[in-house]
Amino acid sequence: MDAQGRGRADNIDPADQWVLNPNTGEYELRLNASAPQSGVPRPRRGNPAPTGAGTRSGQRARTAPERDRPAPPGTDVPGPRRRRGAPPEPPPGRRRTKPKKSKAKKVLLWTGGSMAFVLVAVSVGGYLYIKHLNDNITSVSDDGAGTGGFSKDQAINILVIGTDKRTGKGNDGYGDAGSVGHADTNILLHVSKDRSNATALSIPRDLIVDVPDCPTQQADGTDKVIPGTEGVRFNTSLGQDERTPSCTMRTVTELTGIKPDDFMVADFNAVKTLTEAVGGVDVCLAKDIKDPDSHLNLSKGTHNISGEQALAFVRTRHAVGFGGDLSRITLQQQFLSALMRKLKGNATLSSPTKMLKLAEAGTKALTVDDKLDNIGKLKDLGLELGKLNPKNLTFTTVPVLDNPAEKVKATVVLNEAKAPAVFDAIKNDVSFTEVKEKQKAAKDAEAARLKGTKSAASEVRVRILNGGAVGGSAQKTLGWLQISEGVEKSENAGNAPAELSRTTLEYAPDQAPQARRLAAIMGLSGSALKPGKSVTNSQGLPAMTLTLGKDFKGAGVPLTAPTKAPDVDKSTADKVKCAS
Repeated sequence: MDAQGRGRADNIDPADQWVLNPNTGEYELRLNASAPQSGVPRPRRGNPAPTGAGTRSGQRARTAPERDRPAPPGTDVPGPRRRRGAPPEPPPGRRRTKPKKSKAKKVLLWTGGSMAFVLVAVSVGGYLYIKHLNDNITSVSDDGAGTGGFSKDQAINILVIGTDKRTGKGNDGYGDAGSVGHADTNILLHVSKDRSNATALSIPRDLIVDVPDCPTQQADGTDKVIPGTEGVRFNTSLGQDERTPSCTMRTVTELTGIKPDDFMVADFNAVKTLTEAVGGVDVCLAKDIKDPDSHLNLSKGTHNISGEQALAFVRTRHAVGFGGDLSRITLQQQFLSALMRKLKGNATLSSPTKMLKLAEAGTKALTVDDKLDNIGKLKDLGLELGKLNPKNLTFTTVPVLDNPAEKVKATVVLNEAKAPAVFDAIKNDVSFTEVKEKQKAAKDAEAARLKGTKSAASEVRVRILNGGAVGGSAQKTLGWLQISEGVEKSENAGNAPAELSRTTLEYAPDQAPQARRLAAIMGLSGSALKPGKSVTNSQGLPAMTLTLGKDFKGAGVPLTAPTKAPDVDKSTADKVKCAS
């Protein structure tokens, strides 16, 4: 419709047809010829607008709330009619002044009207696009194997699983075309509570583990407990015997003692589409590689790879290192480092086209747990991960040894001398990179809590709660403290109101000497001591609160948390390491 048909007649500017609705606070496009125009004063009090003016037909005109007062008696008749667009009649005794047109005002009106239209269009289109992205997402129940989903104010543990399932265009020619989709690539991503650092822990697919019993929701909605198996490859925790990703989560918890919050499963298409969406990633080779199994054919040096070539890169193992799965893990870590750098780069973040492609590819290619089943939750997770600096993202691998039971080495076993220290560091949120000054200050403050005078054991007054430890732990600890350690002013207070991952000792400032003594007896770290307030025990006397968390290992077993990560092979996401 042209300007004349939209109300250009009678000197009405189209921009004036965008009217602010005082009830909603939003601009509305009003095409009714009788609509009051922007810039025209409201009728004077005592001359209400006629019914229908500025509203849809048959509706009573409404004024701003502060003017919504009853008219004085005798003034309930319409005011004099005037030409559309003309100013109202001045009060008696006043001179009529000709209003001046403001060019700046018209620009603002045009801009406001156009912007309002754009916002309406974007909001409708945005809603439809978000719905489209939500429809892309495939989710599977975590069957209670996770924590219930990540939290913005806690450390985050995400299990990323890459399957060898050959579904998708062009993937049927790779390896075992009949694979049900095993846990071929496995990374436990730990993001620190303060988001200053993260650790990506690779778990070899050929690591011998015990897969626990797995309560699993089947595709038809029924529940089934899939029996566990001992001494099998880690990759059989998914796909084998109808196991779902929740079973892989349980296997990770059984192996590391770390319970993942959520999981993400990526297939071959994920590698191809995600790299294409960001315009490829840069990787480096220390030698020429031609691998007939993975189809990777690249010369020595740096290359930008995406699509099929990126998939070939992460699948290569025979042409690098010792030719096994551990060698392939180093390639995968280099690839993920490159992807992290690309995602954090301005070229990606400032490109709406790339961001939309990334959203499209990510929602189509990933299968997530049912706690991450919509784009809003994935966005929140992405914002948390986006706080990371690549130089503080460490890649490392579970320490392993060749399986001594095999003559021809095909599998690996846990290195019991090194692996527990790695798991403990992650559980206790210890950074594998250089600690920032503020982190160092926090660690120093925790250590300072243990320094100073200590009360005698006989003066320590404490209530003991079970907050996630094995049943009966509070009573056993009470007996040990009273009989073996002389802490006679202690009592069992039953179960805590909520479970804790770590054991804590809360105390008031004047109880610090008591807290230091109890920490020394129990082997508590400074981080376990929580300055706060005292409570009243059963005798009405002030006491500290000792809550035994899930990390409690038994009366007399020290709980000193590590303050430094173990010395293991590692790399960080900010550096390019050429594969050889």
